[in-house]
Amino acid sequence: MAPASPDAKSSRMTYRFLGNSGLLVSKLSLGSWMEVSDEYTAEAWYEMMKLAFENGVNFFDNAEAYGGGLAEKNMGYAIRKGVAEGTWSREDLVITTKIFFGALDFTSKAGPNAQGMSRKHIIEGTKAALKRLDQEYVDVLLCHRPEPLTPIEETVRAMNYVFDINNSFV
Repeated sequence: MAPASPDAKSSRMTYRFLGNSGLLVSKLSLGSWMEVSDEYTAEAWYEMMKLAFENGVNFFDNAEAYGGGLAEKNMGYAIRKGVAEGTWSREDLVITTKIFFGALDFTSKAGPNAQGMSRKHIIEGTKAALKRLDQEYVDVLLCHRPEPLTPIEETVRAMNYVFDINNSFV
């Protein structure tokens, strides 16, 4: 069992280890799911993220598909603003993103390799997510769902590559 809190600032939150990674994450996370038509601004996202952080949340979830990529842009803005204002350091946060759907909204037709769990999409999707987030890495990269057409060995090989080049730790 993880400590109740890594610091006094967040004493109301309990933390758990994320699998065997050694990362301590808050019991609650703040997810950024939104539709393309949602009108959440980057500034509104910063205020939500700041409030969550002030109450001990250090675990922030994202996906390339949320809001057609806008959710990652909003979170990236919030991360940078929080660092610039001294609200948090990047090391205080555990940021995730998920790969599968691509960043197109669900009504647009994606190209044949713009989605899925192929090596091509995992690597290109991760690079695109990092660009939208304006970050050098995410702490956790997840496969958003299984994909029966790509052999699992290919997906694992691609994920290992992403870890090896330090685009993600877990």
